[in-house]
Amino acid sequence: MPNPMPKGKKSPMAGMKSGAKKGTFKRILKTLFSEYKTPLLFVFVCIILSTLAATTSNLFLNNLIREIKLGLDSGWDSALPSILKIIGVMAGIYLIGVIAAFFQARIMAVVTQGFLNKTRKAMFGKMEKLPIRYFDTHPHGDIMSYYTNDIDTLRQLISQATPALIQSALTVIILVAYMLYLSVWMTLIVFGAVALMMIVVKTIGGNSAKFFIRQQKALGKTEGYIEEMMSGQKVVKVFNHEEESCKDFDRINGELFKEASKANSFANILMPIMGNIGNILYVFLAFVGGLLILSPNVQNLSLSGQALTVAVVVPFLNMTRQFTNNISQISQHINSIVMALAGADRIFELMDEKPEVDDGYVTLVNAKEVDGKLVECEERTGTWAWKHPHEDGTVTYTKLMGDVRMENMDFGYTPEKIVLHDITLYAEPGQKVAFVGATGAGKTTITNLINRFYDVADGKIRYDGININKIKKDDLRHSLGIVLQDTTLFTGTVMENIRYGKLDATDEECIAAAKLANADEFIRMLSDGYDTMLTSNGGNLSQGQRQLLAIARAAVADPPVMILDEATSSIDTRTEVIVQKGMDALMKGRTVFVIAHRLSTIQNSDVIMVLEQGRIIERGNHDSLIAQKGKYYQLYTGAFEQNA
Repeated sequence: MPNPMPKGKKSPMAGMKSGAKKGTFKRILKTLFSEYKTPLLFVFVCIILSTLAATTSNLFLNNLIREIKLGLDSGWDSALPSILKIIGVMAGIYLIGVIAAFFQARIMAVVTQGFLNKTRKAMFGKMEKLPIRYFDTHPHGDIMSYYTNDIDTLRQLISQATPALIQSALTVIILVAYMLYLSVWMTLIVFGAVALMMIVVKTIGGNSAKFFIRQQKALGKTEGYIEEMMSGQKVVKVFNHEEESCKDFDRINGELFKEASKANSFANILMPIMGNIGNILYVFLAFVGGLLILSPNVQNLSLSGQALTVAVVVPFLNMTRQFTNNISQISQHINSIVMALAGADRIFELMDEKPEVDDGYVTLVNAKEVDGKLVECEERTGTWAWKHPHEDGTVTYTKLMGDVRMENMDFGYTPEKIVLHDITLYAEPGQKVAFVGATGAGKTTITNLINRFYDVADGKIRYDGININKIKKDDLRHSLGIVLQDTTLFTGTVMENIRYGKLDATDEECIAAAKLANADEFIRMLSDGYDTMLTSNGGNLSQGQRQLLAIARAAVADPPVMILDEATSSIDTRTEVIVQKGMDALMKGRTVFVIAHRLSTIQNSDVIMVLEQGRIIERGNHDSLIAQKGKYYQLYTGAFEQNA
């Protein structure tokens, strides 16, 4: 039974196991070989060839020295042909090694970039399938770090660290065989030095691995803070928070500095120590070898059966230098692998996140009426139907009307804290339902549940009489249009941003939607009109103009149900009057859910729901709620007096 490792001592491999999840390296190799088995096998052959070329020369050096000695003793006529032959063979071996190294580098470059390309695509594809909850609970800058820093560590692992580690390990194995071939006694001395090196690696390398893992996590945290400050720069400047932001960054960056300094200090002192041990070993072996040569009574124990001469000691010393250098490189490669596995763990954490669950089976299809019945069809008719398959094999079609009902609904973002209590409401086709209440009352949460960004804890939401849990999420969201308070525009033209609501929309449909939202006038005044490029989330537009584009985007989708979450909050009063006309046209004939702080914009709503602490405390139209002189009356009259 092996002796336990001394207390407080950790090998780099132990750090790898404790810092990285079990099986991470195996998972990377499995994925690599499943995609690039043939190229990787060819690379492995190239590594063997280049390693043999680098190490076999020592045996030829042994023969070369013997032939030179023979030439000095017996004359060059007999020795010269052999010397030239040995030199020619060595040159050929080195040439093979150079060619093998060249192809290894070229193939690994292609394999690595191909693997990273597929990994990024897989990460992005997985990210698009994650629920909104994931992005609400993870800093966006930290997520970005997966695609930059963590991917880069993976690149170093595949293209550099792993091939170099394999090559160094092969070199060590071959050199041990060669050294035993030349001299067993001197090889035992080398093993003694290796034992000392392993103690150094355990002591220093283990600490280095631990701090490299911490460094990777601190790097993600730093990038997350930078992204947060960049997106909130206006707020920072408005409130003169620059100095405090710098202090916070100094603290976070200081943590990164501390972890990186410790990791790199341990890693950087390892090579000089190992190098000096190798130098001492080299000198000691040269001294011992000289003594053994001068001691004719000492028999050389070797697999070759050769006597201990200069022809044995010189190549042995050369192999010793190669051996110690490769031992040092192995320790360095292990540190690189540990850091890469820390990044790979973070990538796999993203890849292993549970995707958004969608157990719906009711789909949205084009339909037309034939003999008074709805029939599914391929062409776009403007009529939509819910296709509802049943267990007995029958299929029913329900016309998409936009009838939304909530029945005794409870919800909490966490099971411990329920934020909506016993919500019951009915929105009939074509009705305009408004939600009012203080911030945090639950208005936006209700609309998030209609979209199934989150699922209810209790109760039901029915859409045209169908439980929305039975409707596939893509089809459900295809039937909904939404304009958020925080407008998001993407890099591209104005036309492309409007078309985002309906990817197959024609230019004419996009322009008609812009006119409906009263955005056409300002768009035509832009430098390139509808072809004007937008960057940085539409930074070259005013907040109101961006909101108008968001309304146009929803209009071109032409859904039967609209959700307007503070849609006019960023528009001035004059522009609001213009937009409201477009909004009225947009809402005509649709079921509309409106969240608004400006109560003047919802006076014409069919139903107004007043929420307080996650409960509906009042409901009715504007006149009836004013007559009740309750919470809505207080909100309305308070707003009226303030505006007056």
